[in-house]
Amino acid sequence: MKMMKSELSSDFFEKLSIPFIKRVNLNFLNCIALFLSLAYSTERDQLSVQSSHITFVGTKFNIVQNGDTPNRYIWLHGDEQTARMALEHHVHHYGGIAFFIESNTREIPFESTMIDPNRIFSRKGAYHALRKFKPNWKSGALKRALNRIDSERDIFLDILMPSKNGVLISVHNNFRGYNVNSEKDKSQRIAIKPDQNPRDFIICTNSDDFEALSSGPYNIVLQNIFPEKDDGSLSWEALRRGVRYLNIETRLGYLTQQKKMMSFVQNTLN
Repeated sequence: MKMMKSELSSDFFEKLSIPFIKRVNLNFLNCIALFLSLAYSTERDQLSVQSSHITFVGTKFNIVQNGDTPNRYIWLHGDEQTARMALEHHVHHYGGIAFFIESNTREIPFESTMIDPNRIFSRKGAYHALRKFKPNWKSGALKRALNRIDSERDIFLDILMPSKNGVLISVHNNFRGYNVNSEKDKSQRIAIKPDQNPRDFIICTNSDDFEALSSGPYNIVLQNIFPEKDDGSLSWEALRRGVRYLNIETRLGYLTQQKKMMSFVQNTLN
């Protein structure tokens, strides 16, 4: 992460501009440097918009920071462009640290296959993600691929996760019929609004956040108990770590709706 040059040495500044997770053992110090710079930046009273990037499982994530809010955001699926535009708008107006995947597709290349980046946040999820398009791995190669994801995942998540008083917000779009009713079986509490489209909804993992948000105008579900099947999604890893997590999901193309939902969450929880 780039910092103000008056605060950092030129050597440190140059190191942070290097893509650093091509192989964790060669770039571990750079990971620490980025982590410390993100932590340090939240303590400053005023910061201009800054940008940097990291690489996770061979794919670049651009990082945009605006201001000192503890909230973190992530856009994970490259084919969900409405979510990207909504997040860019939100960070510009409200601040935060946002991670944008550099991709135009849902799946990303890894080793000799394609994987869903939102299905690799556990070893079990990564196992199924690796075998989805390549079921016939040699056992040794599959284990090496899983070990590589494990080692890179831990460092990526340590950088991504917010501080204790922050929230991690993921933004998504749907265009295949997926809607809030698909999440009912995995949810502990539900607040469905009859005047809202079921394809526009919020998932949260914190009961206090659900209480605050459920009185608003949008569909919302609470998922704070682990499911029987771990699909490797970021929400379950955030829950494992005790991090407040929200997924703000809308129909693809409904940019105004997603902006409004993000503003509602911002104004309600902060």
